[in-house]
Amino acid sequence: MPHFQKIGIYANNGTSHVRSAITKLEASLDDFGCGVFFEKTSSANVGISKDTTLSIDDFCAEIDLCVVVGGDGSMLSACRKMASSKVPLLGVNLGRLGFLTDISPNEIENLFFPVLKGDFKSSTRFLLEASVYRNSRLIGADIAVNDIALHPGMAVKMMSFELNVDGEFVYSQSSDGLIVASPTGSTAYSLSAGGPLVYPTLNAMVVVPMNPHTLSSRPIVLDSASVIDITVSETNKLNPVVTCDGQNDIVTMPGDVITISRYKDEITLIHPQNSNFYDACRSKLGWGSKLSS
Repeated sequence: MPHFQKIGIYANNGTSHVRSAITKLEASLDDFGCGVFFEKTSSANVGISKDTTLSIDDFCAEIDLCVVVGGDGSMLSACRKMASSKVPLLGVNLGRLGFLTDISPNEIENLFFPVLKGDFKSSTRFLLEASVYRNSRLIGADIAVNDIALHPGMAVKMMSFELNVDGEFVYSQSSDGLIVASPTGSTAYSLSAGGPLVYPTLNAMVVVPMNPHTLSSRPIVLDSASVIDITVSETNKLNPVVTCDGQNDIVTMPGDVITISRYKDEITLIHPQNSNFYDACRSKLGWGSKLSS
């Protein structure tokens, strides 16, 4: 009997490549004796209609493993929607880098089936939560798996803000913005902005300035229990935007305060037994291979 018996399929991208992978995956799961379910909204995006298509709440209640088909963007979407459900997630990678999606479609038999039998390892990842306050009133909130970025929006113009951590003033800054990333997100936008790689299971978060006006501004690594407050300067002549995982935006105004902290729920990612963070870095970031002896 499979270790995971009720499998949910989640996919946001409606390309023929994704639909083909889902068809292949569904047939394999049927042959393996697993029940297969689809999430309603993502299935509509992909153009799939099945009798076993469920709303997100019913989907999470019915399955014991969610398989995300696509790239890291699809995985980020699924994680945010399912964070409170405690359902573990596994990714079939049809994207580019795929730090969160371990298995390619041609590895389903070799890597995915052993996972279904219980031969896997798992990692727990925390999320970040952003809350935006205007005159002490909450005007918007969202969560992120990878990162929360404060940026000027469409304007190509520097912005000013103040940074506080756990109630202590850190600095004021003029820059293109600021990225606050989890360890999971340290391989994404934060890395492009010059932030450090952080091992995925560390209880830390990174604060990375985006093109700061002074060369002395450097990334900071904080405890994951820290509470970050960013105050948008009253001198700004634009409306900076808070973006969560590059997907959801909250428009701010000068004087607004953005509070960023660790989210109350965590996600569990399932990986093949041979999965290795450093292998992923070598293959996806072009690190050098082992020297021959």
